[in-house]
Amino acid sequence: MTVHARSLRLAAHGELVSLLVMPANLATAHLKPLSSLLGPLHGCAYLFVVIAVWRLKGIDTTARAIAVIPGIGGLLTLHRIGRQGSRATTPRQDSGV
Repeated sequence: MTVHARSLRLAAHGELVSLLVMPANLATAHLKPLSSLLGPLHGCAYLFVVIAVWRLKGIDTTARAIAVIPGIGGLLTLHRIGRQGSRATTPRQDSGV
């Protein structure tokens, strides 16, 4: 099974947004239906991000460990993966000294 970057990005954003909305709901209206929706949504998005990152090929151990951080780990991992890809495709420039 291959993991598409779009689905990983969507899950990472969903994880972060749900984590931000849950305490806001508790601090304001505390709507029980919203809590019942956001809890499982956050849990599923978190598990999807962690499992998807661990299944990717060519990812270093640090990126896999970062993915485990709740809320922001998926976005940080995507950022790290993007940097690794751009670093691998750009030629190294010597200073010419």
